[in-house]
Amino acid sequence: METNELISRLAADAQPVQRLRPPWIRGLLWLAIALPYVAAVIWAHADLASALGDPRFALEQAATFATALAATVAAFASIVPGFDRRVLLLPLPPLALWLASVGYGCLQDWAQHGPNGLTIRPDWDCLPSATIIGVVPAIAMVVMLRRGAPLLPRLTLTLGGLAVAAIANFGLQFFHFRDATIMVLVWHLGSVAVLSMLAGALGPRILGWRHA
Repeated sequence: METNELISRLAADAQPVQRLRPPWIRGLLWLAIALPYVAAVIWAHADLASALGDPRFALEQAATFATALAATVAAFASIVPGFDRRVLLLPLPPLALWLASVGYGCLQDWAQHGPNGLTIRPDWDCLPSATIIGVVPAIAMVVMLRRGAPLLPRLTLTLGGLAVAAIANFGLQFFHFRDATIMVLVWHLGSVAVLSMLAGALGPRILGWRHA
């Protein structure tokens, strides 16, 4: 087949496509879906006034939300062929601030309560709440990611999983803001790490792209 004939056939069979919006706009669209849902879940159960009156808690929540936003933008950028790899570093600063604020809280608990402030106990009661909070953001994330070209499905879904876990933790913290910080570190941040790694492992199955 000659080149001109190949070009003619490709042009004849080409279908119109709609260009995806920029990653930061798609990130805001995802938050527009996730945040109202999270707010609706926590509204009837959380003591927002008491929670937001704690400066360290407010800083921790700000870092959590910033991590969700940065991870979302990075995930949506990663499904655009030829994306700037530096965008993958976006979640690192807010994630580091999140970890630092939780670590500082652990030190405060230890200074105030001694070894009892670092006692770890099972906290399975928050699992149903975390599942309910995260289910809609997770579905929306997967649907939106599948519209792009996930050439790196493991990386893309790891970032998407981090965004979902962070926004779910953002809501869940309003239920548990009086918990010892070591519990937040082990159970909440631990679940974020586990969910992100699990999402990365399932990336090729969930985001399998026929042209990859």
